[in-house]
Amino acid sequence: MGTMLLRILAVLGCLMMMVLGAEDFYKLLGIRKDASEREIKKAYRTLSKKYHPDKNPGDDTAHDKFVAIAEAYDVLSDEETRRIYDQYGHDGIEQHKRGGGRPAQHHDPFDLFSRFFGGSGHFGHGGGERHGPNMEVRVAVPLRDFYNGRQTEFTVEKQAICSACEGTGSQDGHVETCDVCGGRGMRIQRQQLAPGLFQQVQSMCDKCGGKGKTIKHPCPVCGGSRVVREPETHELHVERGMPKGVRINYENEADESPDWVAGDLIVHLVETDPQYGEQDHERTDGTFFRRRGKDLFWREVLSLREAWMGDWTRNITHLDGHIVQLSRKRGEVVQPNTVEVIENEGMPIWHQHLPEGVEEAYGSLHVEYVVILPDQMEKGMEKEFWSVWEKWRKKKGVSLDQANGRPEGPIRMPEHDEL
Repeated sequence: MGTMLLRILAVLGCLMMMVLGAEDFYKLLGIRKDASEREIKKAYRTLSKKYHPDKNPGDDTAHDKFVAIAEAYDVLSDEETRRIYDQYGHDGIEQHKRGGGRPAQHHDPFDLFSRFFGGSGHFGHGGGERHGPNMEVRVAVPLRDFYNGRQTEFTVEKQAICSACEGTGSQDGHVETCDVCGGRGMRIQRQQLAPGLFQQVQSMCDKCGGKGKTIKHPCPVCGGSRVVREPETHELHVERGMPKGVRINYENEADESPDWVAGDLIVHLVETDPQYGEQDHERTDGTFFRRRGKDLFWREVLSLREAWMGDWTRNITHLDGHIVQLSRKRGEVVQPNTVEVIENEGMPIWHQHLPEGVEEAYGSLHVEYVVILPDQMEKGMEKEFWSVWEKWRKKKGVSLDQANGRPEGPIRMPEHDEL
């Protein structure tokens, strides 16, 4: 009885090890079990590029991961096999294959990769692959994101390989070589120029449209063109202190085609015009800072009394919400257009521009003071101010005309013949 129990436990242990050894497809792709078809596709695109053997030479772990990701996508991208997997797991998929169910169409993970990115399933590092053109786009973010850093997303419309026909252009997957041009896409015709004189002219094959192949049943989604236009969302990581106009490269994310390896998507990061937002963190004074390199600039307005007499305090909310306090004691005069430089209150310096051994540094905040004079006063106020100023003018006043030697009247200029 004891021996039988041990055998049963051993069998159960082996089964448990088999179940644990096969990683869950959803966890493998990093998605939820209710993930949409678009989310599954996006996860495969990201992970297959990350673990592609071309990017991880000599790394067997990355190669195995690349193969497993292809298998997970193959199962979850099909409605029938996904339903079987959700209900019966890996065992259900194996039984489905052995029982004559839908055969796996992507045994070769490189073939699946090529259906997404074109080419032969490789990045073409050997130089034999044809690369498509790069795409360049501008993405605008507020100055706040350059200061604090932010993880966000942006969407671009691009040409993508049709997933319905997997880039064949055919509804049933059958593509035939053109019987007119023999697959060359071009026809050579012989034209007579004169008796006994002929010329060969090469022109595009009118039957296949220069493609070299014909399709009897075009794909209803792409119309046989093999590609479609669709929006695609990418993650955007704005690092603290990134300079305006920095170029961020997304490898192989440009327009796709079955005929080439997709080029790169190049994002130019620019700054949006300042404007108040609806949320509290979008309504700081820092929203209207101006940036020049690592320094920030701010214009502060003072009244005549504040500029002349002092005794004032200002609290400026910075881009991350902390307070920068400006102040003058009583009797401290601020001349119009004076610029005060406050160290370490500018932009954080991008980590790529930091000196070696320095983990964090900031530029300066330049505060320009603008003095606003009153354009009207009450009669009593005007009378009091005039009497005070008149008293001190008579006591210590200086005539600038006399001090500078300026004449009281016009100067007589010599006649023309005297010049």
